Amino acid sequence: MTENRQDETGPGFEEAAPREGATGHDVIHGYLRSLPDRPGVYRMLDARGEVLYVGKARSLKKRVSSYARPTGHSGRIMRMISATASMMFLTTQTETEALLLEQNLIKQLKPRYNVLLRDDKSFPNILVRTDHPYPQISKHRGLRRAQGHYYGPFASAGSVNRTLNQLQKAFLLRTCTDASFQSRTRPCLLYQIKRCAGPCVGLVDEAQYAGLVRDAEDFLAGRSSKVQADLARQMQDASRDMEFERAAALRDRIRALTQVQSAQGINPQHVSEADIVALHQEGGQACVQVFFIRANQNRGNRAYFPRAGGGAEGPEILEAFLTQFYANKTPARMILLSEPVDNPDLVAAALSETLGRKVTLGVPARGEKRLLMENALRNAREELARRTAESASQARLLEGVAEAFGLESVPERIEVYDNSHIQGTNAVGAMVVAGPEGFEKSRYRKFNIRSTEITPGDDFGMMKEVLERRFARLLKEDPDRDSDMWPDLVLIDGGAGQVGAALEALREIGVEDVTLVGVAKGVDRDAGKEEFHMPGRRPFALPYRSPVLYFLQRLRDEAHRFAIGTHRAKRAKAVSATPLDEIAGVGAARKRALLAHFGSAKAVSRAGLQDLKAVDGVSDALAESIYAHFHGDG
Repeated sequence: MTENRQDETGPGFEEAAPREGATGHDVIHGYLRSLPDRPGVYRMLDARGEVLYVGKARSLKKRVSSYARPTGHSGRIMRMISATASMMFLTTQTETEALLLEQNLIKQLKPRYNVLLRDDKSFPNILVRTDHPYPQISKHRGLRRAQGHYYGPFASAGSVNRTLNQLQKAFLLRTCTDASFQSRTRPCLLYQIKRCAGPCVGLVDEAQYAGLVRDAEDFLAGRSSKVQADLARQMQDASRDMEFERAAALRDRIRALTQVQSAQGINPQHVSEADIVALHQEGGQACVQVFFIRANQNRGNRAYFPRAGGGAEGPEILEAFLTQFYANKTPARMILLSEPVDNPDLVAAALSETLGRKVTLGVPARGEKRLLMENALRNAREELARRTAESASQARLLEGVAEAFGLESVPERIEVYDNSHIQGTNAVGAMVVAGPEGFEKSRYRKFNIRSTEITPGDDFGMMKEVLERRFARLLKEDPDRDSDMWPDLVLIDGGAGQVGAALEALREIGVEDVTLVGVAKGVDRDAGKEEFHMPGRRPFALPYRSPVLYFLQRLRDEAHRFAIGTHRAKRAKAVSATPLDEIAGVGAARKRALLAHFGSAKAVSRAGLQDLKAVDGVSDALAESIYAHFHGDG
């Protein structure tokens, strides 16, 4: 792979540097003489060096030459070309490699004119572990490192939790950790409420439990009718033998399975595995609905709203969505699309490489697949209509905020700050961000209070540290304020004292043009009686039933929720911390092994060297390190 830009020449390139200060078609035309007829990725940059667009090409020379023509472009492409002051190039061995590289660069650089998928979280799965005699069933998200069988994806954590809840009732599999399993001496509450078979205390033997695991995996793999038929037969046998309590338990398990199936919505009969991807565009906005079909079961759906690059067409949006969406997710063997993409073979080849088996793309025209697509399209259309209505409402609220606080323009980015601690311990600061599209959770930030000079419980000092760190970093990373990371309005949970501390913090680092507003609880700390504090103005209130007041309360409450959650997580981590965390080479797995073997960190500290060496997974060298940590090198 070689790279070439205005001031760099890769092997085989003859660089034609653009004229100083020039932009547009002439600049692009100047590169044509030096470009090869081979696959690669190109970047278009503006006069400040910011990336406008990242694209891939089967032939860099042919693709870039199309931009050099002055006619035949959409308005979006014409704007991009006119702003282009320089270009960069990367050649690749294959077009598939260029496609994968293009999407990596798009996610990293977020160019203005590309289609961007703004939510790329992984989806949860159900994991049935196979590394224990009594396998655990659990929710799993992220890399598949644990040994076991994975079933999914599910559209949300909520859908997984509901399914797990019913599977516990139906199959009585354990959800506890291995450490909890090993330490039990009597059945837990889940056994009492008939959601676990009690393998931890020998209430079910290994063979019987393995049968429950097989039934659960058959159900998750789509063989639900077989499982339900077996349970129905067992229930009839128990009833015939007058084992009415056992028959009632089997009846409850059958009901739980029925609830799982009904919760999963429409279950296709003839489509065993597919992802349904439907795009709807309206008013310059786009919504992509993705439905997940696995084992003939509908595992739920999610809506996405890609930034469509100011006028991108459907095929371009879908192609960009597919390559970005599946960058960290496992595609189904068949992906059904609402309309064809420009390069179906290339996209299929890239996804096949990700999955390690053949992936096919198709646009269904009839039958059950078309009915599934029509359902997905209807959901995309309705979701986009809801979002459009919410955006209009959000715009009116932001206009009200600008009027209430005397802002020169409607705020595009509002940052809200709050602190949380218990008598100064585990102190954290939190920042939430809101804008025209509501809360932007990917931009939330948390701050561990570091200063040793702050008196425990000094909220003013904590707020000052948080704002100093936040805005000092902004000044360093974007001194010219070209990005969208600078807030138009800063809200602080507190009154005049907090605003004063915030103002002092910003002035010390040279930031004096950010609007600060303190939101104080007001009389009797009742919601609805909030007072607003701004530098140079007397405290004021908004009308009791004002929608803008409710909106500001919601912003303040979200910051409070995020701060408390962050504080609780930090406190929980501190509670679970042990001296073992300080020893090099003792990670989470070895820490669990040591605690399971000795029962407590204190017992580990008192253990002899030979006892430490006897722990599974602890080498002789590590045992010596642990012993030396607690007893000294001597």
